[in-house]
Amino acid sequence: MRLDKYLAEMGVGTRSQVKQYIRKCCVTVNGELVRQSDAQIAPETDEICYNGQTVGYAAFEYYMLNKPAGVISASEDKKQETVIDLIDTRLRKDLFPVGRLDKDTEGLLLITNDGALTHQLLSPKKHVSKRYFARIDGKVTEREVKVFREGVAIDEDFTALPAELDILISDDISEIEVVIYEGKFHQIKRMFEAVGMEVIYLKRLSMGNLLLDGHLGLGEYRPLTEEELAGLRAHE
Repeated sequence: MRLDKYLAEMGVGTRSQVKQYIRKCCVTVNGELVRQSDAQIAPETDEICYNGQTVGYAAFEYYMLNKPAGVISASEDKKQETVIDLIDTRLRKDLFPVGRLDKDTEGLLLITNDGALTHQLLSPKKHVSKRYFARIDGKVTEREVKVFREGVAIDEDFTALPAELDILISDDISEIEVVIYEGKFHQIKRMFEAVGMEVIYLKRLSMGNLLLDGHLGLGEYRPLTEEELAGLRAHE
């Protein structure tokens, strides 16, 4: 791999910026100054340093984030804080969220740069499950359970796949868990709107085999374990 490409991918700077750093003798490879941007390196074995600090290499990164409300599910935005902004220990600059949670929705969000895995998890053909906890303005009953089980007709163009609705509290403000197998825009909110109710709080608990770590506070994250990653890859 070219040295300038390596440094750019690891977030040291843009391609043009890292070329300047190299020309200014800020970069060493295995302890030796390198002044050629196109110098070939072995990412897995060579030690690359910028201003004396080792620049580690990661082909792929995988993070579990407990997304807080108020943060958008995007890679970058000039005006609003994004979920990628919360991952301050990331090595790579090409991370993105796997799917999206609404700005006011909390909970599990996978952050990675693995496009192949992302495609498998989001493919409509795979029907990867997603479990949510929600508070509903309205008394959720077995009638809604039946409607969800049969597939909610949201509008004339879209009927949701059958979903599993579990009632935790049935009251003026109900608490439920729901499992869906697709991820349309505002889907859960639209499903409840279709039965005359409003979602007032929503949190994603799981995606496929990946469960939200209960030790993560809102806005906190951690790398996936090897076991968690293997579980996600089982969907491939």
